[in-house]
Amino acid sequence: MTEKTAEDWMKEALHEARMAYLIGEVPIGAVIVHDGEIIGRGHNLREHGQDATLHAEMMAIQEACEALHSWRLEGCQLYVTLEPCLMCSGAIINARIPEVFYGARDPKAGAVRSLYEVLEDSRLNHRVTVHERVLARPAGEMLENFFRDIRKRQKAAKRARKQAAEKN
Repeated sequence: MTEKTAEDWMKEALHEARMAYLIGEVPIGAVIVHDGEIIGRGHNLREHGQDATLHAEMMAIQEACEALHSWRLEGCQLYVTLEPCLMCSGAIINARIPEVFYGARDPKAGAVRSLYEVLEDSRLNHRVTVHERVLARPAGEMLENFFRDIRKRQKAAKRARKQAAEKN
């Protein structure tokens, strides 16, 4: 059996992102791998749970901690379709995850390379090895399509409201 590559694991994270897309959540997915097995999966559930902490990474971290019966996720790799935000970067550091792979950069909230470089900050007690832009194109395109669909629906709803108002 051949060993899985970073792209193979990122495809699993993209699958999680598609699950989020299908339920109307921002399509971000994450998986955590330990000893060649996925021990944590997650996708965004903020809208469904009305909880700001229900990011893909947080869901995957919680599941991985349960699987290992430990808050320390040493020896694990996190694969996530979008650059982690400040909250998720903090959780990654606190969980002692040694390696993170991400797809698309997040110029508005990215805390790994875009806005901040939290995971590699030498002032912190734990630093993370970062691999960026793994399958960045499909990850970015999924996000672009999601937001394009939202804008299209909003435009159609506005048009319908305007037409209804004109009839009255």
